[in-house]
Amino acid sequence: MPHPAVPAPPASASASGSATEWDSWRAERRRALTSPTGNLALVETRWLPAGERPDAEATRAGQPDTVTVTTLTRTDLVTGEPEYGLRFWDSASPALLRFEGTEAFPYDPAWVLEASYTPVPGARQTPFEHIRDNGGTRDLVVPGDIVLTLDGHTYTLSAFDDDGTLLLVFGDPTNGSTTYGAGRFLFVRRTADDDRRVVLDFNRAFVPPCGFSDQYNCPMPPRQNRFHLPVEAGEKLPLFGGLPAQH
Repeated sequence: MPHPAVPAPPASASASGSATEWDSWRAERRRALTSPTGNLALVETRWLPAGERPDAEATRAGQPDTVTVTTLTRTDLVTGEPEYGLRFWDSASPALLRFEGTEAFPYDPAWVLEASYTPVPGARQTPFEHIRDNGGTRDLVVPGDIVLTLDGHTYTLSAFDDDGTLLLVFGDPTNGSTTYGAGRFLFVRRTADDDRRVVLDFNRAFVPPCGFSDQYNCPMPPRQNRFHLPVEAGEKLPLFGGLPAQH
């Protein structure tokens, strides 16, 4: 699933190693979040009855000028058949009008970590529970294993393929207190000179889309992606009118 509210990850590890570059990432992240079709603008996801196909142009007719309508698909958890839907984005949404920013930990180079990466032949699929599926899971393609040693513990992490980029959904003890309760996301980057090594820059961990609109259905961290120690890096919580998000 694409994440238009997240700047594209650098092409190599060397492209992300300073506080100045992190500041630029933070600024671009805010611009993307507050765009007319950014996470904050999503006001409705409407799934259609079985067999019905969406018509975004016809649906857009009669809507306020601030509204954009797009289409999306997913797989029905029961039948396995495609489901079709519409999304309504409003550049004057209450969330956008109240949004003050996203809190973050200060940049810390100690949280830029290297890990090994072992590709898995074929399209291996791993079940991920999603926040709006009432305990149901959806299979996502996990093309390889990431092995990271952190604080003396070795983790084998599952990052799924997100339009050609590895996306890690992870949890840690800060969730629900200083960071978003359902976990955070992180794009995993390849190293420039070794396709069996990757970089996890936790300074760029970000609040998932469902932290900005309850109309998203975000994957949640599987057991293997839950760290035992607090990851005090990256984004914490979005602020709305001075208060943290309650999604």
